[in-house]
Amino acid sequence: MRRVGPLNRMVEVRPLRIEDKEAFVAAARASKALHSGWVNAPSDARAFAQYFARFDNQAHFGFVVLLRSTGELVGAINLTNVIYGAFRSGYLGYYAFSGFERKGYMTQGLRAVVRHAFSVLKLHRVEANIQPTNAASIALVRACGFKKEGYSPKYLKIGGRWRDHERWAIVAR
Repeated sequence: MRRVGPLNRMVEVRPLRIEDKEAFVAAARASKALHSGWVNAPSDARAFAQYFARFDNQAHFGFVVLLRSTGELVGAINLTNVIYGAFRSGYLGYYAFSGFERKGYMTQGLRAVVRHAFSVLKLHRVEANIQPTNAASIALVRACGFKKEGYSPKYLKIGGRWRDHERWAIVAR
């Protein structure tokens, strides 16, 4: 797989590559303050290698969002724990890199990954679990057509603490 669905004018979405390591790690390091409390992006070579190794392109997919004009990494989107059969569902994780947040790039990238999930992977449902105080992430999924389905207390351990999450999902039309 080379690219993910039709591309818009501002960003390109493609599968993560091992060659992205240096730029990815640098972007993650520069984004530590932006990500604090929300996500732990791989910010060294070892963490990146572990992160990259989990993507088997069967049940776990890793994507990068790049600015078309410069090729800079805008953010990352993961579609993981994909289950086929009667369930046909997967879970999203994503984050923008510092300097590229709140510009609409991740909205375009997330829409492309969701299209890919429905049209290429033939999934029925994609879910995102978001901490209730993460207003930017909630705005992102809303803009992409996700609906809030529920609340999960102490759902994920992030930064050493179990954190509550809202469950947002979108289903194929």
